[in-house]
Amino acid sequence: MSFLSAETRKRAARLTGRRVRRSASVASASLLLSAALTGCAGSAKAGSDAVQASGSTTVAPVASDAAEALKAKGLNITVATQGGSAGGISQLGTGQIDIALSSKPLSEKDRKAYPDTDFVPTQIGADAVGVIITKEVADGGVKGLSKAQVAGLFEGRITNWKEVGGPDLPVFVYDKEPGRGTREVLDKFIYGKGEAPAPPKSANYAIVGGNLETRNKLKSTRGSIAPLSTGFIEGHPDLVAVPLDGVAPTLANVASGKYPMTRPLFMITNGKPKGAAKQYIDYVLSPEGQKLLPEHGYLTREQMGL
Repeated sequence: MSFLSAETRKRAARLTGRRVRRSASVASASLLLSAALTGCAGSAKAGSDAVQASGSTTVAPVASDAAEALKAKGLNITVATQGGSAGGISQLGTGQIDIALSSKPLSEKDRKAYPDTDFVPTQIGADAVGVIITKEVADGGVKGLSKAQVAGLFEGRITNWKEVGGPDLPVFVYDKEPGRGTREVLDKFIYGKGEAPAPPKSANYAIVGGNLETRNKLKSTRGSIAPLSTGFIEGHPDLVAVPLDGVAPTLANVASGKYPMTRPLFMITNGKPKGAAKQYIDYVLSPEGQKLLPEHGYLTREQMGL
């Protein structure tokens, strides 16, 4: 039995009706907003203004800085480093990305693996790969290495730094994984067109991936050695790029080609660059974009005479 009057019950019913209608209006508005947002997301995707670039951890810092600079111009650019140079080329070949970042030239093997892809490389600059050792080893007497000594170290035949004039300290090798541009430059220096031998079976040998990982491993391991872009050790006085066969990786030696471990840096597209991808690459090639290379220890196209 209700203790409310008839008038009170009528007012309550009218209030409940208004609440129901207001809730329905809010729900309807929420649905409309959700649809609008979904539509906007779909439009952005359909606009194809987004550019995906992936690959070399050497090229990535320049590519990322350029992407950040172009945000103000409305370009949406994503930069990743999956699998290094080989990974970028593979992703471009399978249509997963728009631009492959590579610190190694395209090979015939790459082109044959993806016959339907029209690989078009654009060189944005150049880089020196160093044979990097710790300052402790350098201060202990290792002021340079010959090609034969580098081969002996990476093949596991030289196991103590005293064998090459350094301190009595075990050698720990951090080598790059196959397909990395850095690894290819090292192999070319040591073996020319010949095949590199299988990695040594040693507890003092490990495979690393990107440049940051390599640098961190070098800094945390006594007696370590690794191939690494010289730009990545700038500001890190505990790491040293040793001269190779008497030639140091100075700007002049790299630009002249005298230093033996110099490599080009590329942004690669499927066909000639167009649309947002062309805007992106054109910016990197512009005077403003080229200023990004020295900031990361790399050489510009002008410095390389391109």
